Amino acid sequence: MLNLSKSVVAVILGGGAGSRLYPLTASRSKPAVPIAGKYRLVDIPISNCMNSNVNRMFVLTQFNSASLNKHIKNTYHFSAFSTGFVDILAAEQTPDNPGWFQGTADAVRQSLRHISTLEFEYILILSGDQLYQMDFTDMLQAHQQNGADISIATIPVNDRDAPEFGIMKTNEESLITSFIEKPSKDVLADWISDTGADMQKKGKLYLASMGIYIFNKTVLNELLKDKHPAATDFGKEIIPNSIIDYKVSSYQYNGYWTDIGNIYSFFEANLELTADIPLFNLFDNTNAIFTRARMLPPAKISGTTLEQTLIAEGSIIHASRLDKCVVGIRARIGHGTTVNNSYIMGNDYYETLEQMAEHRKNNSPLMGIGERCFIKDAIIDKNCRIGNDVRIQGGKHLANVDHELYTAKEGIVVVKKGAVLPDGFTI
Repeated sequence: MLNLSKSVVAVILGGGAGSRLYPLTASRSKPAVPIAGKYRLVDIPISNCMNSNVNRMFVLTQFNSASLNKHIKNTYHFSAFSTGFVDILAAEQTPDNPGWFQGTADAVRQSLRHISTLEFEYILILSGDQLYQMDFTDMLQAHQQNGADISIATIPVNDRDAPEFGIMKTNEESLITSFIEKPSKDVLADWISDTGADMQKKGKLYLASMGIYIFNKTVLNELLKDKHPAATDFGKEIIPNSIIDYKVSSYQYNGYWTDIGNIYSFFEANLELTADIPLFNLFDNTNAIFTRARMLPPAKISGTTLEQTLIAEGSIIHASRLDKCVVGIRARIGHGTTVNNSYIMGNDYYETLEQMAEHRKNNSPLMGIGERCFIKDAIIDKNCRIGNDVRIQGGKHLANVDHELYTAKEGIVVVKKGAVLPDGFTI
C-alpha cells in the first residue's frame, strides 16, 4: 500500500504578480483571492493534498504574500504527533541567488535547498490558482506502474480551448512523445489524441497539460541543477526538453477542472457553484475543502427572495432578491436591494453600532451594500461601502476601464477592495 504521507512532498506554486486577475490581486497574491464566499484559492490544492494523504506541503510565494501567510498560519495546524505541515517559502535573495523567482522551474530550483532536507521519493508540483477535486493517490500509482520519471496530469480539451494550453501526444503506453506550447489553430489537426469515446463525443480531442506534475526526486534534481540550470519554466522549457531523455507519462483526468487565470474565468467558476448540481462539489463528504475555521454566527436573512444563491456564515441580508449569487462572510445587504449574477465577497470585520451611528451622522455609507441598490454582473471585493440607490449594471455594453473605485473587464464590474461608492453612484 502506497504511503503518500512519507513518500511525497507537495510544492504549490503561488504564481507571479497575477496581473490578469487585477484588481483582485492589487493587494493580495493569486492564491489568497477569496473564492466561493468563504475559501481562498490556495485552499483547493491544499485540500486535494490532505484528502490524498499528502500532508507535507510548501507554498512558494513572491508577490503580495502577507495575507496568504496570515491565512496559512491561522488555518493549517497539524497534530504534534503528525509530520504534516504547510510552510511558506517566500522568494529570498542569497549569495548564490541574488534575484527573485524568474518562473515556475526557477522557483522550485531556488527552494530545493529547503525542500531537500526532507526524506521523500516524489515531488508533486501544483498550481495555486486552479479549481478541481483530484485524488493524487491514483496519479502516483499510475506513475509507478508506468515506471515514469515524470508524470503530467492532462485533461481533454476542445479546439477552442487548445490554443491556451500546452498540448501533447502520447503513445499506446501513455508516454508523451511530443509537446507544443499554445499551438495555433492551423496546426491543431496534427495534435489530435485518443482521449476516449466519451471525450471524443464532446469534441475534446486534445490532451492539455493541467500544470500538475510528479517528478522522481533524483530526476528533478538532475533537470534543474545539472541539465537545464538556466531554465526558468516547467511548461515552456523543462517538460519539452525532458521527453527525449526521460519517461514522461500522461495521467488523463476526466473530472472538473478550471484554470482561474483571469477575471472572466474567476467570475464564471464562482457563479457555476450556484447550479443545482455544480460540477465542483462543495458538498462532498470524501473531498472536503478545508479553510480557516471562523467562529461566526449563522447567516440572518429577512424578507429576501433567494434563487440559486450561496450565502456564507455571518451575513445579514435584508435585500428584496438575490438571484444566482455567491455571498461571502459577514456580508451586509440592505432593504429593497436586488443582486443578480454577482459575487459579493463580504467583509473582514463587523462595524459596531457606535461606528454605524457615526457613519449615518456623517452621511457616509455603512460597510456592505445599502438600500434600494441594483447590482448585476459584478464582483464586489471585500470591505466595500456601497451607499443607497447605487446602480451597477455589468454587461457587454461596458467598455474595459480602470477607475479608481472599480474596474470593468469583459462586461464584469469589479468594485475594488475597500472602495466607497456614495449614494446614487452609477456604473
